[in-house]
Amino acid sequence: MRLRALLDTDALGLRLLGGEDELDRTVRGVMTTDLKDPSRYLSGGELVLTGLAWRHGAADSEPFVRILAAAGVAALAAGEAELGDVPEDLVLACVRHRLPLFAVHESVAFATITEHVVRQVSGERAGDLAAVVDRHRRMMTSGPAGGGPDVVLDLLGTDLDLRAWVLSPTGRPIAGSKLAGAALPADVSAQLAGEHLAAARTGRRGPHRVMVGTTAYSLFPIRSSGRSAGASRDVRETVLSDWLLAVEADAAEWPAERLDLLQGVTQLIAVERDRRDAARTVRRRLAQEVLELVQTGAAPAEIAARLRVAAPVLLPGLGAAPHWQVVVARVEWDDGRIEGGPVAQSLLEEILVDPLTSGPEHSDRIAAAHTGEEAIALVPLPAVSSEHDGSESGVLADALLEAVRDPLSAGLNDDGRLTLGVSAAVHSAEGLRGALEEARHARRVAAARPGPVCAAGHQELASHVLLLPFVPDDVRRAFTARLLDPLREYDRRHRAELIPTLEAFLECDGSWTRCATRLHLHVNTLRYRVGRIEQLTGRDLSRLEDKLDFFLALRMS
Repeated sequence: MRLRALLDTDALGLRLLGGEDELDRTVRGVMTTDLKDPSRYLSGGELVLTGLAWRHGAADSEPFVRILAAAGVAALAAGEAELGDVPEDLVLACVRHRLPLFAVHESVAFATITEHVVRQVSGERAGDLAAVVDRHRRMMTSGPAGGGPDVVLDLLGTDLDLRAWVLSPTGRPIAGSKLAGAALPADVSAQLAGEHLAAARTGRRGPHRVMVGTTAYSLFPIRSSGRSAGASRDVRETVLSDWLLAVEADAAEWPAERLDLLQGVTQLIAVERDRRDAARTVRRRLAQEVLELVQTGAAPAEIAARLRVAAPVLLPGLGAAPHWQVVVARVEWDDGRIEGGPVAQSLLEEILVDPLTSGPEHSDRIAAAHTGEEAIALVPLPAVSSEHDGSESGVLADALLEAVRDPLSAGLNDDGRLTLGVSAAVHSAEGLRGALEEARHARRVAAARPGPVCAAGHQELASHVLLLPFVPDDVRRAFTARLLDPLREYDRRHRAELIPTLEAFLECDGSWTRCATRLHLHVNTLRYRVGRIEQLTGRDLSRLEDKLDFFLALRMS
């Protein structure tokens, strides 16, 4: 409500003593005080009522008014019951600080004013919020024609002056308000997604406050409409698939009503999320059918028939039959209590978005299914010309996770891992079974690497590293310890840098000159270090077998 409305209410008996130009200020609450410094109880926008018991002399007025003005109160109302007329020094102090001042007649109780203000403010707020929520609900229930999440975010902008975006768990932009203008920079989106996932893993309730430079953002989780915030499920089941609402504001300063409104908005967006998720049902079923045929050894002709059905669904309007790639993913948790297949399936559908396009609908070009702890995606690729084999096109393992590694690592925390393997492109149903096995082997190679998020492609399967994932862990540890522990202990005691020297020597193919130049050492110093390595390990670095053993030990360490 406005200050002007208070002055126009005869029953309150208020007289304006100063601040005629400030009567359009909004009153957000009311507070009664006789403290000299009530700042700790003020949040801004209040009508402050005082009986002036704090005033013992004219010098007290200036600091009291200064405190109220700094706190952003809407106005001061001074009672006349104690001192009669409001002191002139208080009037002048209010004029200096542009703080509207009312006199309250001795016949009017502060409780009467408080009741009136609370009733008006509460009624107006409830009416405004109800109207906004009602508009949001009507827009969302209008379906795709109503604009989906973008319409809701536009309303947040026009009704509440809030810049907001909907992001995927990897930071991919899904929707944004017109008020927000340009999309968030990719690094900001990724940081917000990572901060959200890290906060969600702690179990803290949203919104989560994040500072990016000097800008404050509040992050609200968007959970499935069928799952309430208090549902007793392990957060790991959904943390890597739930969207989030990022608002450029500090929600810690908001009243409860606005927080409730934003929670309602997340529920509306969750409905849209569920609608889009349901639209993937056909693609998931196609993927499941094709993979079952492949894994049960069905005839290529039968598999090809299912692929012909899948191609128009995944790549509508495609003239020629597409080529296909297979991506295998596995999400594993240390305690083994969460089924990783559905989580990995959701992640594949998220990260296999066409990089040349934007928007969530483009992720529907892939078909993903899960079986046990494993998720498998069929990725259709436009057929390439006959002079190319297609190996240079399609999804590349390293690029697949480059932009999403940091957010996903935050969501996996210290107890989860995501590993992916990518096959080469195949041209027909006959090659699909081999592509699936190739992707599975590549994933095992990725699993042998350190880190929470790792990927490997088919190109790496021609290397010796293909053998390493299949060596038992205890054998690997014993092998590397026998060769490298003496060198590590010597480096620890003498700072001799034998391990870096060994790595450089092998990478330079045993060339003394090139290795010495690379390490900025004299050749004699290099020869001394290599001799020390051989002495400590009992190996001979001039022999191919010993070079290979050291090379493998370093790769497995």
